[in-house]
Amino acid sequence: MAINLQKGQRVALDDSMKLALVGLGWDTNRYDGGYDFDLDASAFLLGENGKLIKDEDFVFYNNLNGRDGAVVHTGDNLTGDGDGDDEVILIDFTKIPSEIKKIAICVTIHEADIRRQNFGQVSNAYIRVAKMADEFDTVGEPVLKFDLEEEFSIETALVVAEFYYKNGEWKFNAVASGYQGGLAAIVRSYGGNV
Repeated sequence: MAINLQKGQRVALDDSMKLALVGLGWDTNRYDGGYDFDLDASAFLLGENGKLIKDEDFVFYNNLNGRDGAVVHTGDNLTGDGDGDDEVILIDFTKIPSEIKKIAICVTIHEADIRRQNFGQVSNAYIRVAKMADEFDTVGEPVLKFDLEEEFSIETALVVAEFYYKNGEWKFNAVASGYQGGLAAIVRSYGGNV
């Protein structure tokens, strides 16, 4: 049974969790804007200062593997159709370099400005964390779930959650912080080049 978290809630991960499946899901509200919604999950591996150390530490649809497989994006879902997770990020805590102190999990709307889309048109968004038995486990044992119930009317990018390393253990923070400016705004906030 997964623990349901509220915005701002922090929880320590079980020491036995070596492999985590991070599933992100969402639905789009019915409206005819002429474009499909393409939401994209990404992960930022950050140093002590909260910034990217290397370009490869930004894991997204054009860079599916970060830091020797420490964080892996399983692929871009262009429509979000269907039930369950729309995009999945895998984390191997045993492979995370010691200088990485935080992993930010984000969701952005592709070409939001051109398509005139924002998170006000998205509903039922969530992030779930499952403990994987091994690298072949595609479902995992549910551990945490965070439903993004907050209304985001103009935002085009969200920092959904963060995994962070403190006092010798990995912890989870339910963030739900919105940005305007899409993926570029988040990349810049983490010290990356756009």
